[in-house]
Amino acid sequence: MIVWLSMCVISIITTFYVGKKGWHALHKVVGISPGALIYQHPNAPLSVTDMTWQQLILNQQHLTVLSDEQLRQLQRIDNKVTAYHSYQQGLCDQNMATEHTEGHFVLQKWLATRLPEMLASHYHAQPRTCSQNTKVSLIYTDNTQHVTANQLLQQGLDNIEQRSDRFLEEIERRHLQELQVMQRYMNEHNHD
Repeated sequence: MIVWLSMCVISIITTFYVGKKGWHALHKVVGISPGALIYQHPNAPLSVTDMTWQQLILNQQHLTVLSDEQLRQLQRIDNKVTAYHSYQQGLCDQNMATEHTEGHFVLQKWLATRLPEMLASHYHAQPRTCSQNTKVSLIYTDNTQHVTANQLLQQGLDNIEQRSDRFLEEIERRHLQELQVMQRYMNEHNHD
């Protein structure tokens, strides 16, 4: 009986050890580390404290009153602006002239100055709570002001995102034209 019990324990330990090694080997083959990745659902509500910004410089407190969709839109804007800055930096690294048009200047002004100002104004236009001797009450003002503030902020965010989209589309169009020119050149000199 003791021999049989010992063999069961040894086979369980061996199975567990081989299974664990196989599991790690499988992860190594596909190029990931077990336990290193944390899955986050893409539609889960965003947390302002967990958000990081690559280009935008924003006051975290002003973001606390934004809707989840507005936070996602700010992240999209930040990603688009980062892509545009990377393109501009790539041109500088290749010693190529970068174009600074009026539209580029306006977008930079919106991102650096107007966007933080809009977010601050929107934040201060939202209802506040105040506490007086452990009583917490909500200070209400005219609800149409809050609706108007939300609409104006949304229009500003939409404007900035549309400008960013236009710059990225312009970059894509320029590169496509360069490729077409190269293709025509190669076709013309291919017959020689």
